[in-house]
Amino acid sequence: MKPNNHHTISIIIPVLNEANHISGLLEHLQSEAQPKNLKEIIVVDGGSTDTTLELAKTKGAIVTRTEKGRAKQMNTGAKLAKGSVLYFLHADTYPPKNYDQLILQAINSQISAGCFRMKFDTNKRFLHFFAWFSRINHKLCRGGDQSLFVLKELFHKTNGYNEDYIIYEDSEFIGRLYKNARFKVLPQHVMTSARKYEQNGTIRLQYHFGVIHLKNLLGFGPEKLYRYYKENISSQSS
Repeated sequence: MKPNNHHTISIIIPVLNEANHISGLLEHLQSEAQPKNLKEIIVVDGGSTDTTLELAKTKGAIVTRTEKGRAKQMNTGAKLAKGSVLYFLHADTYPPKNYDQLILQAINSQISAGCFRMKFDTNKRFLHFFAWFSRINHKLCRGGDQSLFVLKELFHKTNGYNEDYIIYEDSEFIGRLYKNARFKVLPQHVMTSARKYEQNGTIRLQYHFGVIHLKNLLGFGPEKLYRYYKENISSQSS
């Protein structure tokens, strides 16, 4: 696989109290990629009260602060990014080996946006069942846990993340990308944490996420989606 000498990747990671994960992730990102393909890693903090920022700086990331809210944090990172490809990643999601080359290979094949398939770090069959659907190239099978790469030019052309969405911001933006770009699901897998499911109950949480998807399809706006999330998921989280 030949690396690209023109495009470079800016990795953008929104964080909030991720001291338990950020160091390991940054080490993984640096060890599994070629330095010449990575322009920078930008960690955008939404108000952490632990040592997330200090740890990120120690590992060589560019650190900035903004208001809490994943959409705002990712838009802030995109404004700072100097690479021609933006790669949005959750703090508890690990991309595959040679992820940089895989992304650039897709970009060089005229794919302007995409993601990887997903696996959970659990043995629970129920989550393996839902993760299987991440291979299907349809917007209903997308989510932020799969990570997202997009040409910076396309990101700005489509106005980035809608900051009205406190939740569902990934799905809303990816839905717009499907309308404006060739979107591809790469066959390799990211490994993402099942911690949210373990905290909230696997079947229960998947049910509520399904309801949120349905409400969005029925035309419910970002405020109503967030209200449902706050009442049924957020209030139950530890």
